[in-house]
Amino acid sequence: MNKFARKLWTELQRKRSPLALGGELHSGDLQGLSRESTEGGHRWWPMASDRDGEVQLDAEGRVTEANAMAMRLLHCPVSDVVGRDFWQIVPETIADQFQFATNKALEKSPRHSFVANDALADSWVQYTIRRHHGGYSVTLRDVASTQTLLLMLKSSERFNDLLFDANPNPMWIFDAESRAVLAANQSAIDFYDIPRRRFITLDMGALFTDGEGAAVYQSLHLGQPGGDVPPHLRLCKQRKANGEVVLAELAWGRIDWNGHQAILVSLADVSERHLAEVSLRRTNDYLEQALAERDEQLKSAMRDLAAFTDAVSNDLLGSLHVANGFAATLAEKYAPVLDAQGRRYVGRIQASTRQVAVMVEDLRIFIQIPQQSMHPEMLELGPLCNSMANDFRKQDPARSVTFEIDTALQVHGDKRLISLALTCLLRNAWKFTARRDEAWIKVGVQPGQTPGETVLCVSDNGAGFDAAYADRLFQPFQRLHSSAEFPGNGLGLAIVKRVAERHSGRVWAETSAQAGTSFFMALPDSVAAGSAEDTQKIITLDDDDPERTQPAPLSE
Repeated sequence: MNKFARKLWTELQRKRSPLALGGELHSGDLQGLSRESTEGGHRWWPMASDRDGEVQLDAEGRVTEANAMAMRLLHCPVSDVVGRDFWQIVPETIADQFQFATNKALEKSPRHSFVANDALADSWVQYTIRRHHGGYSVTLRDVASTQTLLLMLKSSERFNDLLFDANPNPMWIFDAESRAVLAANQSAIDFYDIPRRRFITLDMGALFTDGEGAAVYQSLHLGQPGGDVPPHLRLCKQRKANGEVVLAELAWGRIDWNGHQAILVSLADVSERHLAEVSLRRTNDYLEQALAERDEQLKSAMRDLAAFTDAVSNDLLGSLHVANGFAATLAEKYAPVLDAQGRRYVGRIQASTRQVAVMVEDLRIFIQIPQQSMHPEMLELGPLCNSMANDFRKQDPARSVTFEIDTALQVHGDKRLISLALTCLLRNAWKFTARRDEAWIKVGVQPGQTPGETVLCVSDNGAGFDAAYADRLFQPFQRLHSSAEFPGNGLGLAIVKRVAERHSGRVWAETSAQAGTSFFMALPDSVAAGSAEDTQKIITLDDDDPERTQPAPLSE
């Protein structure tokens, strides 16, 4: 022990300060103390415990007694420590670090504590030294777990501070009671262009415009200390150091900041986004207005087209009927005076007028399908197929065609439109099997590729088509066979496609040299009912219709 320490121990022995922080011995301090009689009186020290290490020193700082726990905590290499100077049995690094400061502290106070780390033993020990009448008592306590938690806490705090300051979003914190700004991260410093030292002297209201800060503060309901502030987003105007005002989206949340009940504010500059949204809304309004105008123009054009179609079809059909009537009269009354060439001319006039009449009617139907009112229901198509098969046999009894019709032909759709499409498909199959000696036509339904879809299929073993031109098959007026081979106007399959699209369905075809052609029309199992403006009656397939009892003469 150096001279200064020896002098200090001598002075302490002479003064014999009582064992208490205030210099007096309190009755509560007598609990857990043991007493030993000596020539000079009594010496008091805390009784040994299993958790703490206890070392008793005489007035000169020499060890008089130490329990087993003290020896373990001190990692003392010698077994006999009685009579040794206390700082000699303490690890050297700890003695060098704390001996002088402890001696100075005990000059002013009867009690001194410190926490020391023994790096070699990887331990943390709390030393508490007390003066009493006969010398000193030293209590040692293992605080490794506590110190580890403190270090973890400090590390977590440093990590949180690092996250706060390195966050790319501007963030600042203000006191929930005084409204004073407590901290700001680097992004906030850059965003507002306010130096950090000046930033933390501001009232939070200084960052807002026109008293908006006070209104925001009131909206947070901070009157009750410790009350929760639910996560909150709000659009506010923020003022920068140069006076520029920007629109920002602020997020709020209550935190504890160094013992202060505080509010964490995180913001995002949404000025450009706001301007973009305003521009987008204006563009949308303009587009909606333009769309409404275009829609009205389209409706007007459709009405004009419908009127024009009716006028043309009626006038043209009327003229065709007149021409056909005169040709029939000419063939009937003047046949004796006409030679074979003249009679052939009259026959061609009649055939041409009938063909043009059919094309005009088909074209009118094709144009008006999108305007047809929809009344979807579950349909049984078997009776219609059987009726049309009988009609075909009556029209051409010399042909041998086998019809294979499923017993259950149920689809969901509008009766008029589905019947129209099926008529077109059956007439198409009847026409293209004309050159087969043993022809067959099959009609059936099958599940679709997607759930809730039914596929109507019409197949035949007639003339197929070149698969390379399959994309033209359902286009209006597109024919893959000449009229000399198979007569028609090229509208039948186009009508089938339009009916399918009216039901939100689809159509396609498959062909092979041996099996002929198969046409498929996929229909959803549920179709929304709808109506069209200025809808006109396009075709009726009901048996009780007085105007038309047979399907329109459509053909591919």
